[in-house]
Amino acid sequence: MTDTTRTEPANRQTAAWGAVLSMSLCVALLLASEFMPVSLLTPMADGLGASEGATGQAISISGLFALVASLLITTVAGQINRKSVLIALTMLMLASLVIVAMAPSFAALITGRAILGICIGGFWALATAIMMRLVPPQDVPRALSIMYGGQAIASAFAAPLGAWLGDVFGWRSVFWALTPLVAINLVWQLSVLPSLPARGRQNFGTLIDVLARPYFRRGLIAAMLSWGSAFTMFTYLRPFLEQFNGADATTLSLLLLVLGLAGFIGTWAAGRFVGQQIAPLLKLPALIMGAITLALLFTGSSTVMTAALLAGWGGMNTALSVIFMTWMSRNVGDAPEAGGSLMVAAIQGSILLGALIGGLLLDSFSITATFVGSVALAALAVILIGNGQRLLKPVN
Repeated sequence: MTDTTRTEPANRQTAAWGAVLSMSLCVALLLASEFMPVSLLTPMADGLGASEGATGQAISISGLFALVASLLITTVAGQINRKSVLIALTMLMLASLVIVAMAPSFAALITGRAILGICIGGFWALATAIMMRLVPPQDVPRALSIMYGGQAIASAFAAPLGAWLGDVFGWRSVFWALTPLVAINLVWQLSVLPSLPARGRQNFGTLIDVLARPYFRRGLIAAMLSWGSAFTMFTYLRPFLEQFNGADATTLSLLLLVLGLAGFIGTWAAGRFVGQQIAPLLKLPALIMGAITLALLFTGSSTVMTAALLAGWGGMNTALSVIFMTWMSRNVGDAPEAGGSLMVAAIQGSILLGALIGGLLLDSFSITATFVGSVALAALAVILIGNGQRLLKPVN
């Protein structure tokens, strides 16, 4: 695979916003592919002859492979141009969607999800470091908010559209519908991404060096607890809405749309208001999302109240990514790829455990137990973060 003749601008003041937008679309498609089983959990379980808790592990398996890929990508990729790596990962996403759409069994589904996990882990491990090369330093929070705008797009439209299309045409059609969009994104990446030569050879020693920093370790654990709380709840949101609110396919789609649209506000607000003082913001996502998850257990059958709470949750969910990745870019600026690899491994590990623990609580006890488990993880995150100062790089 070769790169175009375009190269990364030597002048760091030149921002490649077209490349940033292509990364944003890739994020939207990755998130849609990764979490589509959330909106299709019930029909997928029925179609494959598995329980809802077991089918939820389709998210766990992608998280497991994403975790491994995120730790290996910078060493395996070595001196390969990062543009070529991104193109290869997008091709893997396309292959995964085809396998899942055609899956004749639960084993085939897991295989497709494992391939997707490799793409997810590799992409996210490199994403923040690449953003730091595409735009000037002062524009990094804005670029990250644009990239994570893809997360808001996926949250806003993928889940409700997936639920509706799955109800009308069947769950397989939803994954087929994503394939031409990924193909278009592949062509766009080839066109607008500049050449991104590897900057030195990464090895496990670099990862260990970054992990040895106490402030970064604390931030890493805080991120794991925050994301773990979020996905213990989010993975099993559909069973909750069906059981607690009696939501049919239409109501479910509308509630997921409200949650997703609120993500645009969260992304915009994070990009606009994340300034130099990042420490006070680190605990907000876990604090607010945990409180909302607890409140959802007391809304009864009130669709309006549930919608309002999900809007708040959705806004903070997208802000979570911008806040923590901005923190990482500012506190591990000397080793962004290593820091990104460790962050993504931590996040994917927490998603894996969140989906796993949530599924076990659901199958063994109830959906209430799943949500209480989510709240407990959020509380631990808030306690660990405190005022956020211990998560910052010491000033020499």
